[in-house]
Amino acid sequence: MLDFETWQQLLALYTDYALALDTNEWDRWPEFFVDDCVYKIQPRENYDRGFPLATLAFESKGMLKDRVYGMTETIFHDPYYQRHVVGIPQVSAVDAEHIVSQANYAVFRTKPDELTSVFNVGRYIDIVRRTPDGLKFASRICVFDSEMIANSIIYPI
Repeated sequence: MLDFETWQQLLALYTDYALALDTNEWDRWPEFFVDDCVYKIQPRENYDRGFPLATLAFESKGMLKDRVYGMTETIFHDPYYQRHVVGIPQVSAVDAEHIVSQANYAVFRTKPDELTSVFNVGRYIDIVRRTPDGLKFASRICVFDSEMIANSIIYPI
């Protein structure tokens, strides 16, 4: 069971993460993770069947930083804004080093001069590590529900 202070830190991790993405603070995104992290965006069908195929998969903070460089410096696309709505995390396991949790999410996308649309919906499945710098994601798997996704996922979910 989590003590109140750790619960507050977990909630802050989830909300600060969403805020950084919603405000396009891309350089902050990798800092929510430990160096040897895993970040995946994976269809529910593959996740439920134990298939490893993911839409995006990164295996270190360095790979996340490369993605930030790519999406801010080399990928050209129509601009859009994201807005994350994240549910309260459900904690399923706790030990001295890790917290295992998951939370539902919905990401909305707004392009200039267009109506807002639902972009991606699913759940985060997380392993959070306790570090000297606070709680960080050791693993974040974004399992999206739809078998159909937009033709490109540029920004993190």
